[in-house]
Amino acid sequence: MVRVPDLSNIIKAYDVRGVVPDELSPAVARAVGEAFAAAVVVPEGGARVVVGQDMRDSGPALVEAFAEGVTSQGVDVVRIGSCSTDGLYFASGSLDAPGAMFTASHNPARYNGIKLCRAGARPVGQETGLAQVRELAEGLLDGAGQATRAPQTGQAGQVGDVDVLGEYAAFLRGLVDISGVRPLKVVVDAGNGMAGLTVPAVLGTAAGLPGLPLEVVPLYFELDGTFPNHEANPLEPANLVDLQAAVVAHEADIGLAFDGDADRCFVVDERGGAVSPSAVTALVGMREIDRERAAGRTATIIHNLITSRAVPDLLGAAEARLVRTRVGHSFIKQSMAEQDAVFGGEHSAHYYFRDFWFADTGMLAALHVLAALGGQSHPLSALAEMYTPYSASGEINSTVTDAAGVVERVREAYTRAYPEAVVDTLDGMTVTHWDGLHPQWWFNLRASNTEPLLRLNVEAADEDIMIKVRDDVLSLVREENV
Repeated sequence: MVRVPDLSNIIKAYDVRGVVPDELSPAVARAVGEAFAAAVVVPEGGARVVVGQDMRDSGPALVEAFAEGVTSQGVDVVRIGSCSTDGLYFASGSLDAPGAMFTASHNPARYNGIKLCRAGARPVGQETGLAQVRELAEGLLDGAGQATRAPQTGQAGQVGDVDVLGEYAAFLRGLVDISGVRPLKVVVDAGNGMAGLTVPAVLGTAAGLPGLPLEVVPLYFELDGTFPNHEANPLEPANLVDLQAAVVAHEADIGLAFDGDADRCFVVDERGGAVSPSAVTALVGMREIDRERAAGRTATIIHNLITSRAVPDLLGAAEARLVRTRVGHSFIKQSMAEQDAVFGGEHSAHYYFRDFWFADTGMLAALHVLAALGGQSHPLSALAEMYTPYSASGEINSTVTDAAGVVERVREAYTRAYPEAVVDTLDGMTVTHWDGLHPQWWFNLRASNTEPLLRLNVEAADEDIMIKVRDDVLSLVREENV
């Protein structure tokens, strides 16, 4: 009997990601390419797949192998070269073709991965095709991770190259016009990731577009998948330190930080303070609500369950229709399309737009923030304060051996102490003590999909309440002998 490899450790809920070459080798990439073409592309009538890659050294070999797998099924491959993930989504949308982005986002250099999408940048997750891709790919490999059968004998697909960077930049510029804003000094930390390519194209003149009233101060724009300066993960506060210092030193109006594949954007105000992604969600959401209202429509806004209560409070007061979803881009994208939502935001700084095929793009969110800041005279700190009325803990991880048991212990303790609190299990467990109740607080506990961790997020009406709830929940989570 042939031993079939288990790819479940690298093909997760939303994408493919693993250490190269131990987990994600060229042979595995080829199998995934063949499986993607056979299970998703061909059944849906697709004739080509758009493929892009970030700046990691392992990318070219993996792309070549993936392309071999795709073309073995008679499907063409259109390579767009180095790009951001939202650049790949742009190509998938504008060319109406399925896509594959080779990136491990913010993960260290030894990792790489594949983000797959259908034509029009529609998501491929475990429940929407990725499980079938994994099963088929496993059958194409032996126990040693090598191909188990000869290449297809039918007509192979062709491989070609297309440059879409200029079209991508022009498209985004056309969605948000910042040519008339007041002059702004902007420090951008690309983290040696793909923003080093996309920022000069969109905010500068590298793509042949007219200049903007922006003075861009670049940090770490050199494309380098070894991340020599800091990890390209702005969600970790340590990775924002250089940007915060540079904003203050240059007396800049705003700082922008992008992750490795530049699909997430984080914002720093003129004092060097981090602006929460929830505040950005509320700010951009208000702009999209105004635009929908001007067109005679009621805006639908998507937010995940651990964004700040300020998002539904403020946007609901503006008469938007709010839809709360699970955490994760495949869930958000699916909900965006189903609800025809104009905008969606996550706590992790993923921002989704109907005008961008319901996909996430940090660059478009950045343009909205620059337009909002440059369209009025107040500093960013004052503008952001309007959208940050509550106190939040941020995400806190705890290592546990029995996540379900820990969550149940916390549930029992809190439902006993606060019988009026509302408990829901849309994603992990959320306990809410808010509407018409005092003190006002909520928290969410979610188990990691990949590690023995519980993730805690707490928010309250003021900092004292938040600290008390945070510490009480953590004491239950981290209690010994669980």
